[in-house]
Amino acid sequence: MKKGYLGPALVNIGFGNVVTTSKVVAIVTPGSAPMKRLREEARKQGKLVDATEGRRTRSIIVTDSDHIILSALQVETITQRFFVGDSTQREGKTETNEEEE
Repeated sequence: MKKGYLGPALVNIGFGNVVTTSKVVAIVTPGSAPMKRLREEARKQGKLVDATEGRRTRSIIVTDSDHIILSALQVETITQRFFVGDSTQREGKTETNEEEE
């Protein structure tokens, strides 16, 4: 394994839940009728993952395996984490940095 490689990139989607960035196809808002149908169809197929911890759903994450993940975080927040990086990435932590601490 390459030195400094931490494995697949993970993004926090709220409440300690993470998704692998390479598996995400889309992050969408849940309010439209097509998104409500998508959610219900996933529920019927057993492919719905509710990561809201009982909070209001603010975003729907679609994966390449056709799983639908519900998150209580805003679409903009999750999107920013995808492109900017999660808090551990912003702090500059790598495998070698963590070993030095």
